[in-house]
Amino acid sequence: MFDVKKQIHEYKERQRDRGRLLVSCSDRPGIIAAISRFLFDHGANIIESSQYSLNPHGGEFFIRVAFECPELALKKAQIMSEFQEVADRFSMDWKLHLVSELKKTAIFVSKERHCLRELLWAWQNGDLMTDIALIISNHKEAKDEAEALNIPFFYMPASRENRAEVERKQLRLLAENDIDLIVLARYMQILTPNFVSSYPRQIINIHHSFLPAFVGARPYERAYQRGVKLIGATSHYVTNDLDEGPIIEQDVMRVDHRDDVDDLKKIGRNIERSVLIRAVKWHLEDRVIVHGNKTIVFS
Repeated sequence: MFDVKKQIHEYKERQRDRGRLLVSCSDRPGIIAAISRFLFDHGANIIESSQYSLNPHGGEFFIRVAFECPELALKKAQIMSEFQEVADRFSMDWKLHLVSELKKTAIFVSKERHCLRELLWAWQNGDLMTDIALIISNHKEAKDEAEALNIPFFYMPASRENRAEVERKQLRLLAENDIDLIVLARYMQILTPNFVSSYPRQIINIHHSFLPAFVGARPYERAYQRGVKLIGATSHYVTNDLDEGPIIEQDVMRVDHRDDVDDLKKIGRNIERSVLIRAVKWHLEDRVIVHGNKTIVFS
């Protein structure tokens, strides 16, 4: 097992001159050339580039560029200011991220902890490069696991009656810790529009169904009643429409008539863990661009 703090420090040192640029705009000739020329003029070397066009004749264009630039942290403000001219020329929606500036993550969990454990395992192994700043739960079951890793744990029981008050406390806690990403690791509570609007495209949920099938509660029970032959899991960004947000990742596994509800749940937990990990990892690595209610994932 890695020493997490040491692992993160070494990673940030290795990546201190690396950045990622995400761009979306209407497709037209010269976009890639303009980005490449700009980075070259600022002493940067492109190390990875992926692009996708919905329609080369005026459709939407998306690109992710990973690059290395000496003393990038010192140049960041200047690069962002000067890139705005390129962005204006092509009407770009764009973001620049420094790899060494790790995102701060909060994990929300209820009683079931298989997704939480997978996240913590990947984090300890250096597979999820993030600062897990805190864990919030409406149950106490995850407290020991959080404290064993020196992650602050907050027990906040929520119900219909106190939901507004609890969310105010949660939002204050998230703001105090400068949280960039919220992961709902089987957090079995519906977030209010006020909460969701505070973190747009920054809340990732795992739903234990292959959406759009079996939206909402008890999907395994409904899948069993329907006699499905495939069950799955879906990781998506949270919006105010229940389980309707932009999908990041999905997977399925075959089942048959011999599998009862408990069997489906056991099989499903394995799918949930792997799907959530991939979605969180891709978000942390700036591989996801949201377009409408869909995503472009440069995996």
